[in-house]
Amino acid sequence: MSGVDLTGRVVVVTGAGSGIGRATAVAFAEAGAHVLGVGRRKQALDETAGLHAGIEVFPADICADGAPEAVVAAATGRWDRLDVLVNNAGAVAFLPLPRATARRINELFALNVTAPSLLSRAALPHLRRTQGSILNVSSTLGQRPGGEVSHYAASKAAIEALTRSWALELAPVRVRVNAVAPGPTKTDIFVNAGLPRRIVDAMEQEEADKIPLRRWGVPEEIAVWLVRLADPGATWLTGQVLGVDGGQALT
Repeated sequence: MSGVDLTGRVVVVTGAGSGIGRATAVAFAEAGAHVLGVGRRKQALDETAGLHAGIEVFPADICADGAPEAVVAAATGRWDRLDVLVNNAGAVAFLPLPRATARRINELFALNVTAPSLLSRAALPHLRRTQGSILNVSSTLGQRPGGEVSHYAASKAAIEALTRSWALELAPVRVRVNAVAPGPTKTDIFVNAGLPRRIVDAMEQEEADKIPLRRWGVPEEIAVWLVRLADPGATWLTGQVLGVDGGQALT
């Protein structure tokens, strides 16, 4: 539990069908917020909604034309306000440079960079009214190199740059912008990128030995910090990228 009271606040969480997004939707609902979970897979979203009565869902491909506006309209139409946008949806692409194509690069950036940008734009008029916040989900790879995931790392570096720049741009209207940068976390993101489960398990074992706390994180350990960054009492905090990585950034 975060200890944060968000009773009556309205939160949109993208990528809410699994992993960090699901845990974040639940954590915000447990803090008292009305949560709209967004994702492409309705069945997965319904499973998330089944975890807490405070979660409602809106199936959508956030990369589609008009989707950002539809997502925001769904939230404000139900609750007549919007306080927090969590840009969590994203994908990993194992894309060594010799195999890089314009199509794959553009698809990756469409989800990881363009969609959060357009969602934030659509949400901004409502966030200005509530003096709310935008929360982005980056990665430790936004700050360190990663072999064969260079374009993913670049997309997360872009998210961190946007976080800081938007924080500066939106400070005059009292909209805060922050991010978390998770280290390796137990989700399906690598399996969804095409890696066999046995390879992911081997990666976890190998990487855990390089993390000071000697393990991968779990989604709930990321979600709790997203809720804390949204705390209405944290009005002096903006433009920050919080590493939640078991100390990985220290190595």
